[in-house]
Amino acid sequence: MLRSVRDDDLPVMRRWRNHPRVRAASFATHEIAQAEHLRWWQATRADPGRCVLIYDHHGVSAGVVTYADLASGAASWGFYLDLDGLERSGDLLRAWIGLEKAAIEHAFGPLGQTALRGEVLADNAPVRLLHRRFGFAEVGSYQRDVDGVPRDVVAIQLRKGQA
Repeated sequence: MLRSVRDDDLPVMRRWRNHPRVRAASFATHEIAQAEHLRWWQATRADPGRCVLIYDHHGVSAGVVTYADLASGAASWGFYLDLDGLERSGDLLRAWIGLEKAAIEHAFGPLGQTALRGEVLADNAPVRLLHRRFGFAEVGSYQRDVDGVPRDVVAIQLRKGQA
């Protein structure tokens, strides 16, 4: 289930985003300070083209889903999970699958998108595999600078009705 972010979610969202494995799979790998996180949240909340939601897994907050470019009808999206909590409970894979399913349904349902796009570091094989399982096509690739290092990136897309 996806739900709106509450102000009391912000500290846990930042903690999840700062997990070393989440940072390593991201385009910005530095540890995010509280002030930076609050500036991001203020800008995101004020932007009608963006949406951030909390993923609840069996009634427990377990992840974050972000959407951008909503006005285009072909939003881009991303996500991250509470890796420590989900690994402790043994529910990481089920939550990961549940989040992806909920994110796709929300994009094509309440958000009214016709396509969902994303980008994945090329060496992130588990995420690429999961996206393929949900019908995403790899539609391109390019190199992007991540902390001063060129990294290969794969562009993915899912059109409504292909999910």
